[in-house]
Amino acid sequence: MTGTDDWDGHLARAADLGPVHPTLLRHLALPLLRQLESSLRDGVVTRRPVLALNGPVGAGKTSLGRALERLAALGGLRLTVVSIDDLYLPAGERRARLAGNPFGVARVPPGSHDLPLLLEALATWRAGGTLRLPRFDKTLAGGEGERNGWREVPAEALVIEGWLMGCQALGPQVLDERLGSGAGLEELGESQRRWLPRWDRHLAAYGKLWAACDGLWLLRPERWSLPRRWRFQAEARQRRAGGGWLNGRQLEAMVRATLHSLPPALYQDPLLGPSRSGIGSGIPLEGGVILDGRRRAHPLGIQLSSAASASSAIG
Repeated sequence: MTGTDDWDGHLARAADLGPVHPTLLRHLALPLLRQLESSLRDGVVTRRPVLALNGPVGAGKTSLGRALERLAALGGLRLTVVSIDDLYLPAGERRARLAGNPFGVARVPPGSHDLPLLLEALATWRAGGTLRLPRFDKTLAGGEGERNGWREVPAEALVIEGWLMGCQALGPQVLDERLGSGAGLEELGESQRRWLPRWDRHLAAYGKLWAACDGLWLLRPERWSLPRRWRFQAEARQRRAGGGWLNGRQLEAMVRATLHSLPPALYQDPLLGPSRSGIGSGIPLEGGVILDGRRRAHPLGIQLSSAASASSAIG
């Protein structure tokens, strides 16, 4: 590492950071990199740092991850950004676990991921070993996706991104109360409501992963109607480039699975709550941004109240 806080200079000199809006780099990428550098340089953490990045489908997490890695390299920081999607269970196991779900999907909801494999990989890496993780190819298995080899990366810091990172299970009693009130659940069909307890039980297993993370960063949509628009726009671009693989029905199912297996009013909104001090997900909220319709980033603190008031609009 450079040992100096010159991240603004690295950003100014960087080239080919992909389709990431400059405001997202300024308000999220640079503060996140400063946190990692400070941790490693000043010994704030006693283990290799892992940060969680929560963002909805279509928010640009993959592009942001590539930009983070490139910027980190300019500062001498060996950073790897991985998607929790790379940790999907093999296709057969996912089909069995998600059989009969109301979205008709074979991945996405809680329970789709191989948490023991990820936790073992993190433990080995933090003990001084190489980080070894599977590669996941979403184009295989008829669009259901399947593992396609492994990768080993020399990293001193890690960011794990995913749409459910940090979300906390409610437990049967609290979930029953929320289901009874119906608040924030207006868009859910009856079958989706019936499956919520199952998703909540699966989510409880992710607590061990949250405990392994040192901080949480948020990519928060201004409105919960935006992720669907973003994802469909992304798929259209992929098709024009010859890389799309999901038809409209499959894509709609995937988007609905992210918004309705863990309804934002129950699982995403608490990440913004006033009690974010190690309570809830167990990961301290370090920062984040609000994304408007053009995916321009605004500092999280500035628009927190307005975003919270609009968060229940899932449609």
